[in-house]
Amino acid sequence: MANESKINKLDADMITLTRYVTERGRQIKEATGELTQLLNAICTAVKAIGTNVRRAGLINLYGVTGSSNTTGDEQKKLDVLSNTLFVNILKHSFTTCLMVSEEDEKTVEVDTCQQGKYIVTFDPLDGSSNIDCLVSIGTIFGIYKKQHDGPPSDKDALQSGRSMVAAGYALYGSATVIVLATCSSVDTFMLDPNVGEFILTERNMKIKKKGKIFSLNEGYAKYWDPAMTEYIERKKFPKVCFYTA
Repeated sequence: MANESKINKLDADMITLTRYVTERGRQIKEATGELTQLLNAICTAVKAIGTNVRRAGLINLYGVTGSSNTTGDEQKKLDVLSNTLFVNILKHSFTTCLMVSEEDEKTVEVDTCQQGKYIVTFDPLDGSSNIDCLVSIGTIFGIYKKQHDGPPSDKDALQSGRSMVAAGYALYGSATVIVLATCSSVDTFMLDPNVGEFILTERNMKIKKKGKIFSLNEGYAKYWDPAMTEYIERKKFPKVCFYTA
């Protein structure tokens, strides 16, 4: 009985992603609930993609389609399916007017009758070259607000990163995780398959002011500006000073 009581208390203390974004939205006086609705739609899309990632080998979703995306990468079957899921779910959330996907050559404009005030940029399945070997892959997204009342255009998506109202990524690995960044904090949510909900597992994440390890992709190091090159070199090969008495 004691163990059962403890489990029930843990369940009651759980904060789901749905509850989290709803409570945050209620704290903003001018909020309309549209961003909450959009984030919940993204949450649904991530669940759908995660399900297909886990079942890819069983339902013949490995392999390529024979086409390339906007960056020239070979499209995998799961790339195309993930993009379709993400676009369709967001279209029918009545919160977006324009979408920019790495898998589409042009921006995706939502039908006028379904338009909302937000613009979503995303890569529906980042790291898709790792799909067939079961390495962790993910979804990346950024959300902007349309700045005028007229019809949406490509220029609406070309805003500064500082104008984002929310951003985040989902990771499909040993667990399915969403890391969500808003104006107030960065928080981690893990999908609990028992209840089908993302549960808050880490609040207000921050990068340590000082650490011992750094990690980056040096594949494009030859294109870095001199200041960046110098900074990375100093981190990789720090000067050691020896003092003598």
